[in-house]
Amino acid sequence: MTEHRADLGKDPSRVSGMFDEVAAGYDRTNTVLSLGQDKLWRIVTTRAVAPKAGQRILDLAAGTGASSVSLARSGAEVVAGDFSPGMIAEGRRRHGDVANLSFVEADATALPFDDNAFDAVTISFGLRNVNDPKKALGEMLRVTAPGGRLVICEFSHPQNAAFAGLYGFYNNRVLPIVAKTVSSNADAYDYLNESIRDWPDQVTLSSWIRGAGWTDVAHRNLTFGIVALHRATKPHA
Repeated sequence: MTEHRADLGKDPSRVSGMFDEVAAGYDRTNTVLSLGQDKLWRIVTTRAVAPKAGQRILDLAAGTGASSVSLARSGAEVVAGDFSPGMIAEGRRRHGDVANLSFVEADATALPFDDNAFDAVTISFGLRNVNDPKKALGEMLRVTAPGGRLVICEFSHPQNAAFAGLYGFYNNRVLPIVAKTVSSNADAYDYLNESIRDWPDQVTLSSWIRGAGWTDVAHRNLTFGIVALHRATKPHA
């Protein structure tokens, strides 16, 4: 077990330290473990955010900034936020010269931004790593301008029982072996696997989003429900 092997208590310092350790190879490992599906999920998420030139967008749990670069290509001003200093450093090293893109160390439960500062907020595969996701949803609402959009891409629960069984076999038996081969910290992926199993289903997360004050809450399943894309709007009043 590594020093920063996080657990489902999701202590911020341990989770952040864990991501610091895997930052350099994180994107490559994710592509291997998701069998290339991560690129599809990123495309769908970018389309749902629908960034436009002149808009200001916050990309939380941005990691090394792969999703942020996709958003910045639209001409929108994109702030890539992550609570792992190692991820932020790796993102700046890779993408520091991208126009309209800046990197900020940010805790999703206490965002260092003004009220109504962004036209859209998005977070991909990061909400389940926050120790108080409901508080984070409230913070996202606070920093979003009235009428602004929320887009969350997160692991979820396949609805088909047969596929769910196959997915469970892959996660429990195959993924740990592959992670030991391609990752610099296989223990980190054991935690990520546990966090996926422990995370609530699509309907429950939708209820959390509504409870935080968002409206027009909807979701669609990706890859048979392995992942769900959630969307919502900040009310004007």
